[in-house]
Amino acid sequence: MTEPVLRLILGDQLSLNLATLRDADPDRDLILMCELHTEATYVAHHRKKLVLVFSAMRHFARALKSKGFRVRYRKLDDTDSVTCFVEEMEQILEASGCRRCVITQPGEFRLLQQFTQWQQECAYQVELREDDRFLSTPAAFEQWAKGRKQLRMEYFYRLLRREHNVLMQNGKPIGEQWNFDSSNRKALPADRIPPSPTRFEPDDITRDVIQMVSQRYDHFGDLDDFHYAVTREQALQVLSEFIRDRLPNFGDYQDAMRQGDPWLYHSHLSFYLNLGLLDPAETLAAAEKAFHDGQAPLNAVEGFIRQILGWREYVRGLYWLQMPDYAESNFLDAQRPLPALYWGAETALNCLSQCVDDTRRHAYAHHIQRLMVLGNFALLTGIEPKAVNEWYLLVYADAYEWVEMPNVQGMVLFADGGLMASKPYIASGAYIHRMSDYCTRCRFDVKQKTGPRACPFNYLYWDFLDRHRDKLASNPRLGLAYRNLDRMSAEALEATRESARIFLQELE
Repeated sequence: MTEPVLRLILGDQLSLNLATLRDADPDRDLILMCELHTEATYVAHHRKKLVLVFSAMRHFARALKSKGFRVRYRKLDDTDSVTCFVEEMEQILEASGCRRCVITQPGEFRLLQQFTQWQQECAYQVELREDDRFLSTPAAFEQWAKGRKQLRMEYFYRLLRREHNVLMQNGKPIGEQWNFDSSNRKALPADRIPPSPTRFEPDDITRDVIQMVSQRYDHFGDLDDFHYAVTREQALQVLSEFIRDRLPNFGDYQDAMRQGDPWLYHSHLSFYLNLGLLDPAETLAAAEKAFHDGQAPLNAVEGFIRQILGWREYVRGLYWLQMPDYAESNFLDAQRPLPALYWGAETALNCLSQCVDDTRRHAYAHHIQRLMVLGNFALLTGIEPKAVNEWYLLVYADAYEWVEMPNVQGMVLFADGGLMASKPYIASGAYIHRMSDYCTRCRFDVKQKTGPRACPFNYLYWDFLDRHRDKLASNPRLGLAYRNLDRMSAEALEATRESARIFLQELE
């Protein structure tokens, strides 16, 4: 008789089609899932994120048991003395009689290092399988990246569109263009009311997790009003309702922001894609079907598909290609500590206050809030990349290092010097004013350039360009900005520098 196999499933691998389970024998093998204090605290994760992950794990374990699998589920109370997954696996292997262990490769470099070292040193047979729930592989990305000085997402996205025949007709993109981003930048009219997000009342399992997290962790983030999906069936409902209710307007308003409403027309599916409750291929298929059925316009469907088939696959490939050195990149030599406003300290900047408050309440903010408000401010003020990466990783419920770090290092901070982005994503207050209603409720005047009443984004924008002229002036996409800076009078430039100096001094 074949010996039993121990099969580890991590908290972001909640998929029945996981490589770990592919050849599992329910009568013979043992499935291990465990909640670890070290994983909850290697960064101080938002409390709603902890509830989402632990509750989804417990529900997935129950689903496995209902299918006849033998599951050893270790709750936090059972693992208080355990320091890592390896320690827990060795204890289970010793007690169960299993001599072989199967693990799907984790999504974070630190865990892959841990498992690889154990594989080399332990007395057991450890098989690390590729995570094939994605639509590309790290090896395919590495092959595509060979010989390229800059790794632009757009070209990798086009490759995957062709390979998977998504929104294609006769070898060409439907609509005769690959990207409809220029059509997806409308401000949200004041009288337009987006549909409410899909909500689920916590069941007994989730209520138990909420109580546990409340008692054990005083991390940043509210626990009130937890309403996220924690099962595959619920995640499929979120997908269905997004396709029906929000996708038709997603394209037009995906960059818009509104005070008091972080949800708008966004999908809120990244929680469930990154946990494993949804499969990216089925998500793309649902969106493409909506287009062909006439339920959603091309600019909306292409914009949504680009986020999954484009950005999601691209940042994963970049992460595995560049780690571990990528974590150390700091092209602009940013050294400022993370300001207290990111933890909810009072700030007169209404846009920042609103985005931090949305993050605190929901463990969520949409991509423009993250990039063009919170990230833009971090870039303009020169906040140290490691501090920014840690903050993004811990505050958002969809954040795992493979997806968080490339977005922060490459898109938010330009810390990789342009490997990902063709220019720093900086903007003055005018952009925030155009895409939101934040400025109408702010103490600062978005139309003033310098002085105590001026919007800080205005003078910080020009001061950033001035400070980093030696590294950025040769960038062709910043040519117009530097020509405008050069036309600035000596008096205006000095006023800009002085306003920035005073603001940054007070920020500290």
